Amino acid sequence: MLDFPRPFRSFAGQLPEVWTMIRMTIEMPEGVLAALHKDPDGFAQEMRLVAAVKWYEMREISQGRAAEIAGLSRSEFLDALGRFGVTPFQYGADELLAEAGLE
Repeated sequence: MLDFPRPFRSFAGQLPEVWTMIRMTIEMPEGVLAALHKDPDGFAQEMRLVAAVKWYEMREISQGRAAEIAGLSRSEFLDALGRFGVTPFQYGADELLAEAGLE
């Protein structure tokens, strides 16, 4: 099911942008919400956050885009990265050395 349009304000950048959001429906086993101690809205928010963190970790998206997906400010997203044990830095030591011309 898609639902158009729903405005969404993003504060991940310096200036807020208004995005048009789509509504998606997913099917989950009945016990998932209870097992995670979430209501449907809390579960949806957590799924957005987890997806954003994973896509950021995989270098698929930037911090700013990940924050937008999660519905958080960039600083809140950086805090969430710590909660999931994901580094906010997308370069490893080898890449930093190569970038600096030291490798």
